[in-house]
Parts: sequence; structure tokens; C-alpha cells
Amino acid sequence: MIEPGATIGILGGGQLGRMMAMAAAQLGYRCHIYAPEADSVAAEVSAEFTCADWHDADALARFVQACAVVTLEFENIPVAPLLAIPADKLAPGVRALEVAQDRLKEKTFIEALGGRPALFAAVDSREDLDDAITRIGAPGILKTARDGYDGKGQWRVTSAHDADGIALPGQPLVYEGFVHFEGEFSVILARGRNGEVRFWDSAQNVHENGILALSSVPASARILEDVAAARKLATDVADALDYVGVLTLEFFATPEGPVFNEMAPRVHNSGHWTIEGALTSQFENHIRAICGLPLGDTALTAPRVEMRNLIGEEALHGAAILADPANHLHLYGKAEARAGRKMGHVTRLMRD
Repeated sequence: MIEPGATIGILGGGQLGRMMAMAAAQLGYRCHIYAPEADSVAAEVSAEFTCADWHDADALARFVQACAVVTLEFENIPVAPLLAIPADKLAPGVRALEVAQDRLKEKTFIEALGGRPALFAAVDSREDLDDAITRIGAPGILKTARDGYDGKGQWRVTSAHDADGIALPGQPLVYEGFVHFEGEFSVILARGRNGEVRFWDSAQNVHENGILALSSVPASARILEDVAAARKLATDVADALDYVGVLTLEFFATPEGPVFNEMAPRVHNSGHWTIEGALTSQFENHIRAICGLPLGDTALTAPRVEMRNLIGEEALHGAAILADPANHLHLYGKAEARAGRKMGHVTRLMRD
């Protein structure tokens, strides 16, 4: 067990790192942020900050030496530099990153565990794309195999003719058949160093323009039908990766059962509601897990909870949001309210 007073290293300087650092402080830990960007909202609430490139071996080594354990707030960190971190000091481990960073590896990994992703095909050329559309059909979605998030690096293909208008970016891609779904939901679990697993209630998610807009619990009765099978797959994923920390899998609910969409080896936007809406938040349980502490109760604190992201200038209306006493406002401290940028979130607890 890592005793309170020790330093937790967090790779990444965004809002997820910020909320992890705040949860860690509550438990008596100090946090040290490592990120290439000088403007870090996580560093603002942490004891120490190293601003250095991911490939700066000396800076990374000093950072690791100063920390009792190292974790991460997002998955698109180069894997090679992290191989220098002792395996028992990095949680979650490198294997989880290797899988989650590549959509093709991720889908193949899920299939090997008995999960069901959407029909997919690797695309490296225009001929590959034409073959994929012929075999899988349209509509479908063409995605970069790596680095895409919040709708970035994606092209909607409604017919074979749409391929003519896509300038392939010269990097590995994956074509996915369109899923006719009845809802979207996420499964978020925490897994401790001793293999203990706790789940939060699965949130029903609504996306707008490729960005999560609303998460609500409990999910609809239709989605709840798919949760047991989705949890089974999530447990198998965590066990296969010998995972430590919070892990998220996103799914589509369909008449044939849950269809896997993607995984994130970290705390997740669709779990932000847990700060007020659960007895133990995803951020606190992540800190508990990586430090070897017992996991906390994940039960709801209210009959219904909703979390809405505040995008761009939506975050400028804090006073109006707080006029409703059921609302809990979280602003991330970002200086510029750009269009499409997650500036904060508001969680609403409904007790009747």
C-alpha cells in the first residue's frame, strides 16, 4: 500500500488529471503532473509540475524517481518512453495503452475475448476502402486507427460514392459498418491491485457533433437489458490486462445485444457524474486502486443523476446554472472558451 503523504505522478495535464489530483489531495496524497504543454489545468491544483516532452528520457526519469506510483489521464501517450517505468510503478500498465491506442488492435482484442464490435476492416489505400464498403456495406464510418477522439479523424460514408470525396490522410485507417442502435451506454469499473472490481451504474450517453453531451443514470430499461453482458466483457478485459485503476468501455445497445464501440484505460467523461452522484467517485476509486487501498462504495446518492458537458461559451453562464440548487458546477480553469472545447460540466441530482 502507498501511504498518504506520498507523491502520485500523473501523465497528462488536462481536466481529468485535475480531477484526479483533487481526489488524491482529499486522501492526503501529493500529485506531480508531467505534460508537454506549459498551460496545464491539472498543474494548477497539484504540488509539482514537470513540463517536458514525452521523449525527454532524463526529465521522465527524474519525474518517475520522485513519485511512488505513476498513472495517466489520457491514452494517447507514446508507449516507448513509458517502457522505462518499472511495471509495478505504472498503473494501468503499458499493455492497456498498446491496445487502446490502435482501433484495429482494440477490436481484435475484444473479439478474442468473445466481445462483438461493429463489422470492421483495415484500410490503407483507396482500394482497401472500396473493398471494405463492398464487403461491409454502407453507411459506415471511416476512422483513423490512432489518435482520434471526440469525433476527430472520422468520415461518415453514406454510400460508395462518398469515398470519392475523402482524401485519405496517409495513415492506417479502419472502416466500421454502421450500427443501428437503440441507445449508447458506458461501463465503468475500478479494479484494485488485489483484483477486486467495483462497477458504477451504467450511464446512458447522448452525443452531439461527436462529443458527449449528456450522461444520465439510471439508463433506460432497454439499455439495462444489455448491461450484464457488457459488464462481463469489461471484467474479462480488465483481467486479461491485469488492469489496475478505472477502466471504461463504451457500447451500443442493439436488439442482438451490446456492440462494443471503444475502450479508454482511464477515468472517463461519462463518469463525471460520480463526483456528486455516487458514494465514491471514479476519481477517488482510481486513486484508491493505484495506491492499493480498499475500493469505495459506488452506489448512487440520488434516484436520478444527469451530467451535461459545458462546451465552449456554455461555461460562461455559471451564475444561471447555480441558481438551481440541484446543480453542481465544475469548471476546468481553461482560459479560452473555444467552440467544441470542453470547459466544464454540470451534474444535477434529482431526488424525486
